Amino acid sequence: MTPTQNDLRKLAGQLIMIRFPGTVLDAATAGFIQANGIRAVCLFRGNMTDSEQLARLTADLRAVMGPESLIGIDQEGGAVVRSTWVPAPPAAMGLGAADDTDLAHRTGAAVARAVKALGFNWNFAPVLDLNNNPHNPVIAERSFGAEPLRAAELAMAWMAGSHAEGVACCVKHFPGHGDTNVDSHRDLPTVNKPVEELDRMELAPFRIASAAGPRSAPAIMTAHIVYPTLDADNPATMSRRILTGLLREEWKYKGVVITDGMDMHAIAGRYGVGNAAVRALAAGADMVMALGTTETQNETLDAIAAAIASGQLAMEDVEQRLERLASLALAYPCKPRSYKEDAADRELMAEGWRRSLTAYGAPARPPEGARVRLVVRQDVVSDGVSEAGVPAEGVAASLRRLYDVELTTFADADSFDWSALPQDGRYTILASTSRLRYGEHARATWKPDLHLALWNPYQALDIQAPALMTYGFAQPALDAVKGWLCGELEASGNAPVPGFDK
Repeated sequence: MTPTQNDLRKLAGQLIMIRFPGTVLDAATAGFIQANGIRAVCLFRGNMTDSEQLARLTADLRAVMGPESLIGIDQEGGAVVRSTWVPAPPAAMGLGAADDTDLAHRTGAAVARAVKALGFNWNFAPVLDLNNNPHNPVIAERSFGAEPLRAAELAMAWMAGSHAEGVACCVKHFPGHGDTNVDSHRDLPTVNKPVEELDRMELAPFRIASAAGPRSAPAIMTAHIVYPTLDADNPATMSRRILTGLLREEWKYKGVVITDGMDMHAIAGRYGVGNAAVRALAAGADMVMALGTTETQNETLDAIAAAIASGQLAMEDVEQRLERLASLALAYPCKPRSYKEDAADRELMAEGWRRSLTAYGAPARPPEGARVRLVVRQDVVSDGVSEAGVPAEGVAASLRRLYDVELTTFADADSFDWSALPQDGRYTILASTSRLRYGEHARATWKPDLHLALWNPYQALDIQAPALMTYGFAQPALDAVKGWLCGELEASGNAPVPGFDK
């Protein structure tokens, strides 16, 4: 029997993941989900206020989407967390600096306990990108490091911890987003390397994570990046050579392949969301992350339904994709657990932040009670991927527990006049609270006594001053800095990327 248009839309709906605005499941959104057979939703910071509200929202979603719901979240750690009130996980690079697979495993488990209690069963983590480009604008501390085997070992330990607590992981961004200087949220990057080098570096962690067996990643997210030596014509998300030829046929990967957000400028602005969704599915993706508006989601559904009707997407292939998605949902059912481990998990996360603390350039502690001038950026806006950084007053409040602090803020690092600061004998501390690297002006003229790199560790290479690197700005990071400043804690971490030789 020929499927109806409604049947085709519901098939298409099972192959996409959506987002929606607001903190409640309104009638219109619920109706859209039911009418189109949507089974997957990703929630973001704007969908959340507290545990009670979020648990109610995810319960409402489960009721509408059914027993094979997939409710996703980006709870990586560091600056990329959506639920900001649960125990704050250290960033992947912080765990790389601590260099302890047991700590990584315990951290992944603790992350999963918190998000499982909130109603999630799919976490888009850990990141398997090797950050081998210090000018990468979007990965940086989200990576476990630059050495393929060790980064993979730490990520696999983190993932095993999550799976032990019943939350599926999705490793990203295949085949590797680490060696780019362009953010694919904004444009289409290219990684032009010989295949041999890709195989030795970028591809290695994904090859390990995709290998058959109980440790295999249940899902992999694609990268919106062109790799000319693998496929000169298509970004990986729409490359049959990469998703089917390499991942499925050569590596024999059996899990779910999901695209990165198809609303990102690298894709939507170049190919159109409907066309791109069909091309991604034809290339070998199982699910399209349709994170745009209801209008673009309808465009995506229409395009996929038409492609199924025409045979461009063969029904046999569609059924295989649905089977893989159903297997994922059944293996990691969306059933919330109680969460009684909050206090213990906060201590575990604090341990991770303490052990990741890294010194660069032999920093010296100012004496307790010293007169300190703290220089910090004024704004802490989100970059669209990460949450907003710690406010200047938050850093100042932490340091005021030890020192007499005068706070100075700046709006623009490229024009701030460091020489205009009073020469009054105050010990000067620069706290970096954004991911942006510093430009030539700051590199040439800024001379603090101590640099607190509270987000992107590569900023420590920009400023000619001894530095303390935390790989993130959560409260336990500030507590670790305070512990070091008052002599209770040594900075024992080692940066797991080149350029930080002590």
